[in-house]
Amino acid sequence: MIQNRFRGLGIALITPFKTDGSIDWDALNRLVEYQIRGGADFLCIMGTTAETPTLTQEEKKQLKEQLVGRVAGRVPLLMGCGGNSTAAVVREIQQTDWSGIDGILSVCPYYNKPSQEGLYQHYRAIAEASQLPIVLYNVPGRTGVNMTAETTLRLAQDFDNIIAIKEASGNITQMDDIIKNKPRDFDVISGDDGITFPLITLGAVGVISVIGNALPTEFSRMVRLALKGEYDTARTIHHKFAELFKLLFVDGNPAGVKAMLSEMNMIENQLRLPLVPTRLTTIEQISRIVRELGY
Repeated sequence: MIQNRFRGLGIALITPFKTDGSIDWDALNRLVEYQIRGGADFLCIMGTTAETPTLTQEEKKQLKEQLVGRVAGRVPLLMGCGGNSTAAVVREIQQTDWSGIDGILSVCPYYNKPSQEGLYQHYRAIAEASQLPIVLYNVPGRTGVNMTAETTLRLAQDFDNIIAIKEASGNITQMDDIIKNKPRDFDVISGDDGITFPLITLGAVGVISVIGNALPTEFSRMVRLALKGEYDTARTIHHKFAELFKLLFVDGNPAGVKAMLSEMNMIENQLRLPLVPTRLTTIEQISRIVRELGY
């Protein structure tokens, strides 16, 4: 049995850029220390929030090495590795140096919209190629295909190294179905900040969070209280963030959280095309909340 180390507050780590478009390594180091001090239980690197499609192969290699060295084993590292060519993903898994990485987050194939059997066979190939535990990632709003509870449960039952799913379908009934029928050693992780609290009350074990980039202390407290069953206090914190949940995603991710981190003087508000910074009206609302929170 492979134990899932990705529980509690996981951070979907952004990639900070300088005004010239290059990676801001100093800001990245500060963010990592800020998040670990703030209570992050693990970091998820090179996922959607990291703007990974805009990074070169050399930048990805440098990011992985930099983050492994900076974290130095203090928290587990979950690293994104996915795509819509199964053979290419398998080849990347086989050729990548995974030293210092504790698990692989692999998104459902996007754009080509495979059937449920196609999704199963895709993840089967990945599971058979990987020496590391795998976290499935279902996010139909980005991929164009939803992996059903039946397919998720089939994968969970058939492969010991498929240990969890990051569920971002927005379908609470589907997520509850997975939680209710899953094997004991398979976990559900929230892929949406806004539904983390209700999903934990149903049996999820944590979240891979965007807002945690900026507010790790506050959000980790809510997650830990919810996991301990202290729902009243956790619910109060959840409601406190309700407006912010919407603002951070209204103009796309990670535009919102980068605007917030910029308002907190932690990074430059820079993204790589085709992503652009959030609208001025949204920034003004985010700035107001940042001031209210005392940053």
